[in-house]
Amino acid sequence: MFTGPTLFMIILLMIGIFAKNQSLIIAVSFLLAVKWIGVGEKVFPYLQQKGISIGVTIITIAVLVPIVTGDIGFKDLQQALKSSYAWIAMLSGVFVAVIAASGIDLLKTDPHITVALVFGTILAVAVFNGVAVGPLIGAGIAYTAMKIVDFFSSLGG
Repeated sequence: MFTGPTLFMIILLMIGIFAKNQSLIIAVSFLLAVKWIGVGEKVFPYLQQKGISIGVTIITIAVLVPIVTGDIGFKDLQQALKSSYAWIAMLSGVFVAVIAASGIDLLKTDPHITVALVFGTILAVAVFNGVAVGPLIGAGIAYTAMKIVDFFSSLGG
């Protein structure tokens, strides 16, 4: 009655419901609806190609809202720069953004890594109440770890 992919998505939906993870429930429901109304062949390739970029843009918009509304301004930035924790946060943001950029290339070029990252993200979202930014930063961390392993492997001859 159900194809393998549909059954897989239904299991993910059940996990989302069990874990009370709204993001997973919405994502799975949306994708199943797109598939069942018959527009998946047009929508899925676009989402697969542009989805990460769209998601990053939406997150960026959400982060910038306090600036455009005036809740955060130059005075707040000046105050923040006086805090050692703010500098740690800023450097962490730079570090994560640089690592994530490498992750995008890895996700595009290495399918089996993508599968592992997606499963890890699903596990984190469903079981540990994580947020689904995992594939991008996870890929960046994986890429960095792989480069470190390659470096040390090359030292051994």
